[in-house]
Amino acid sequence: MSVAVYPGSFDPVTLGHHDIIERSASIMDKLIVGVLNNSAKTPLFSVEERVSMLKSVTRHIPNVEIQSFDGLLVDFVRKSGAKVIIRGLRAITDFEYELQLSQTNHVIAPEVDTIFLTTNLKYSYLSSSIVKEIAEYHGDISAFLHPEIAEKIQEKMALRESMK
Repeated sequence: MSVAVYPGSFDPVTLGHHDIIERSASIMDKLIVGVLNNSAKTPLFSVEERVSMLKSVTRHIPNVEIQSFDGLLVDFVRKSGAKVIIRGLRAITDFEYELQLSQTNHVIAPEVDTIFLTTNLKYSYLSSSIVKEIAEYHGDISAFLHPEIAEKIQEKMALRESMK
């Protein structure tokens, strides 16, 4: 059985992420979406919220499982029984960074390989950071996210503003 891990912060999960998830799930027997709990960053959504959102938008894909993790990615991959890491690439700058990570991971865990999937062209510019910035200035984010995710961001932004 081929098992892969697609890791990320997914803060929030975008249509670009969703595209990579669907494509990865179609080529692997099982895809584990690993939601990174990075204590060095202050995310818009908690790890539990991000896991919940991902479960919601991937519920139609039977071979996808959503889990949170912290620590080294290769440790999570090993614990998951996976042999493959999936990474999405938007631009050449992504490749340079991802290649370094891939090579480092391969030194730590030689049994784990990385597969790079290029993003669908219609999402090649898209990042969670851009979406959050647009939302912060009350811009229309509907073209970048599932409607339920867009709604959650708008709710979170409204809550932030009410606390100011």
